[in-house]
Amino acid sequence: MGTKYILSKGELHRQDNSLNFKNSNGNNYIPIEGIDEIYCLDEVSFNTKVIDFLSKNNIILHLFNHYEGYSGTFYPREKYMSGKAVIKQVEAFNEKRELIAKAIVLGIANNIHEVLYHYYRHGKEELKEFLDWLKDEMPKKLENSNDISEILLTEADIWYRFYNSFSVFLREDFVFNKRVKRPPDNPLNALISFGNTILYTKTMGQIYQTHLDQRISFLHSPQERRFSLSLDLSEVFKPVIVFKTIFDCVNNRKLSVEKHFDKNLNYCLLNESGKKIFLEALESKFNETFKHTTLLRNVSYLKAIKYDGYKLLKYILEDFEFNPFSLKEKK
Repeated sequence: MGTKYILSKGELHRQDNSLNFKNSNGNNYIPIEGIDEIYCLDEVSFNTKVIDFLSKNNIILHLFNHYEGYSGTFYPREKYMSGKAVIKQVEAFNEKRELIAKAIVLGIANNIHEVLYHYYRHGKEELKEFLDWLKDEMPKKLENSNDISEILLTEADIWYRFYNSFSVFLREDFVFNKRVKRPPDNPLNALISFGNTILYTKTMGQIYQTHLDQRISFLHSPQERRFSLSLDLSEVFKPVIVFKTIFDCVNNRKLSVEKHFDKNLNYCLLNESGKKIFLEALESKFNETFKHTTLLRNVSYLKAIKYDGYKLLKYILEDFEFNPFSLKEKK
């Protein structure tokens, strides 16, 4: 099980039963054993032989443009298609959408609380007001939300307050005034946008291994993107994987504003060396294992995403209670 990142411009070819990525530095052979997905993070050309080869080996291909914008995903033919699961997922969308959406938003709030409580315990008392709001007022507000638009407003409020808390514990040169996505306008926005996109595509790869249909989502509108369920299931993992990695890279000075970002008038992006450092840290977080209190065995955060997919499927098919991943499940 693994991921291959291609960071530079070049050409991808099939060579016998393997792949060859050719760029200005020469040939780079990519053995496909153990590879689940390939990320092309710059302009890469390839032909249909490559696509056919990837499809036969069940390898997902994620494509990005030179400016770190997500272009799309080649998704091999569905392995786990189930008509019954699709019908039940549509029924759940019609009958239980608000319940599932509320569970996801509550999961986001709980994990943000756990992440920030670490800083509160280490002397950042300015966070107490937000932590109390997450624990006491937010759940009541969510419970009283009557439709999906009110649930989304509560979710937006959580993220807004979360971003505003960064000035309490992040290095000053990385603090920002507001979240800007397309394109990101400063180093912190660049890290959040890139990290969230990698998490979104990783979640896509985990859902691919279940009977869930990627197109039918609950918190986000199914019309939002083709793979909108990935947006739903990745939400509770953002504080745990993306933001914890960012906080570690920033506060431990693994990334520097001067050395690791390309800045222009209207945008700011990670440069190649910054991207390598951040991707290595993200991969390490995805593969970090912990003892799961329910499964009673060690699992990685990446597998925890797939496990959330199974939990959602069990709720849809058998009405078992759906509680997304919580950091409290970690022993």
